[in-house]
Amino acid sequence: MVLNCKHVWAQISDYIEGDVGPELREAIEEHLAHCRHCAAVLDSTRNILYLIADDRTFEIPVGYSDRLHARLQDEIAGGE
Repeated sequence: MVLNCKHVWAQISDYIEGDVGPELREAIEEHLAHCRHCAAVLDSTRNILYLIADDRTFEIPVGYSDRLHARLQDEIAGGE
């Protein structure tokens, strides 16, 4: 079985979850071994999943939101 990038991208979530059959898994791994772009998509997808699953929270400094909005407004006004 030979896959192209679109086939791999369509199956990437199932591949990560282990929900693909052995023949498809082997074909995906063969493709990933030779395609830097799909390997990067796989790594990026895994990283996103790890970040989403991370239940740590971070305290935002007091006033950060106001400063961020003001800065964005300045950037938007300067870009016109």
